[in-house]
Amino acid sequence: MHIKFLGAAMSVTGSCHLITTDKYKILLDCGQFQGSKALEELNYDDFDFDPIEIDFMILSHSHIDHSGRIPLLTKRGYTGKIYCTDATADLVSIMLKDSGYIHEKEAEWTNRKAERSGGPMVEPLYTFQDAEDSEKYLEPVLYGQLLEINPDIHLRFKDAGHILGSSIVELWIKEGDKITKIVYSGDLGVSHKPILRDPELISEADYLIMETTYGDRIHEPSSKSVEKLIDVILKTTRRGGTVVIPSFAVGRTQELIYELNIYYEYHKEYREELDKIMVYVDSPLATSATEIFQRNSQVFDDETREYILKGDNPLDFKNLKFTRTTEESKQLNFDSSPKIIISASGMCDAGRIKHHLKHNLWNSKNSIVFVGYQAEGTLGRSIVDGDKDVSIFGEKIHINAEIYYLDGFSGHADRDDLLAWLSAFQNPPKRIFLVHGEEESKDGFAAMVKHTLRYECTVIKDVSEFSLDEDVMIGVKDIRNRVASEEQLIKVRNHLSKIHDEIETIIYNSQLAVNTGITQEAVNEINNIILEIEKGSIRLGTAVSNRKE
Repeated sequence: MHIKFLGAAMSVTGSCHLITTDKYKILLDCGQFQGSKALEELNYDDFDFDPIEIDFMILSHSHIDHSGRIPLLTKRGYTGKIYCTDATADLVSIMLKDSGYIHEKEAEWTNRKAERSGGPMVEPLYTFQDAEDSEKYLEPVLYGQLLEINPDIHLRFKDAGHILGSSIVELWIKEGDKITKIVYSGDLGVSHKPILRDPELISEADYLIMETTYGDRIHEPSSKSVEKLIDVILKTTRRGGTVVIPSFAVGRTQELIYELNIYYEYHKEYREELDKIMVYVDSPLATSATEIFQRNSQVFDDETREYILKGDNPLDFKNLKFTRTTEESKQLNFDSSPKIIISASGMCDAGRIKHHLKHNLWNSKNSIVFVGYQAEGTLGRSIVDGDKDVSIFGEKIHINAEIYYLDGFSGHADRDDLLAWLSAFQNPPKRIFLVHGEEESKDGFAAMVKHTLRYECTVIKDVSEFSLDEDVMIGVKDIRNRVASEEQLIKVRNHLSKIHDEIETIIYNSQLAVNTGITQEAVNEINNIILEIEKGSIRLGTAVSNRKE
């Protein structure tokens, strides 16, 4: 038996893992790469397998970095079943169609620019119709249901507590007289979070594939992040500003609604002020997803069920308004009254949030609050990392708004939660593969596991294949360096742009100096700076030329 890691190997996106047995080929997730341009270009590559040869697919949950290439998979010939939980089937249906629509619109926008400049035309990764066509392959399964896929393979989903319908995959595979159990964690949620149940514990596995998004850090308590959010809201609105919250349409948005509902309904000390502040969820996808949450209350935790039994809808309150149309969305940026805008996408790489950032980032009255993971290369990551100037729709925006990052809202387990979940195994798996994390996160978690549990972990750092029978790595494909080199060139380009601005400043100051008098020492210093820049640009030009050759 072989396992090949085809995505979420060098980053947190593009989850896709291929299990090959003596009779079958099984795909775990088929996610979209998100982040830098170099990463996203991987979506257009051929699959490292023939889709026609895949016997069946298992989907851990609906997030696009786990499901986003399913329409491409079926478009290229896959016709097997896609097993997932019933709630995941509901969510992934709307998410993939939304993704297809975005791909179509982005291709249209690119082609309009190409027509004007004489550049090449592009095709969308897939369309709305491609996404709709892929729905017929979804095969919903209940949590805890032991499913016999065929006489050699059994499947069971356990609750991962990450988003509605998210699952831990238990897979029993028979080869000859030998039965091997593989567990795939999917994305694990945070314990004691609202709405969803805690991740279920697993007692045994022969082989474990485990996520490590936050494997090297600890979140602040959720209650503390909620208090900080309320403080930011009150501080911002008191000065007449707007609070913009980039949020994942599925999971994070519903948690924010839940927490704001509690403050609006039950915290009397804030009621007078909060009653004046409208909360807008400006994402058609988030609106549809919230409706699906309300229809799947059977998987909510006990606390949320108690609210429902008392007659309180925890996902609605009087100041909450869902905006669906484009006109409603545009109007929010012409409304000067203090308010809260929750909009997708969570990493600011697509959707209506980009328009809200364009209209609000420049204003010092406003606050931008990040409540989820920001992948490398995304606009969200750039803002969180402290960049003062960003480009949105080709326009340079200088950031004056206050920026906050509240990691207590994260839907991913942190280092301690991951460690606690792994500790529940009665015996160490024969091999633990760490995926779905940036390099330092995976390395950090592997070191912590070795120190506390004495388990050895295999850190996946590139597309690679392992033979489980021989317990060896049998192949590697160097995607990581390709992505890293392209991302490095992007950084160089941005750096040169800044140097260009510096040169303009030097020239301007030199012009002033001619008129006011300047020392020879200062002239020499300016000349040396220009020579250094010139030398660096020549080296860069040579390097790029050699790379092309």
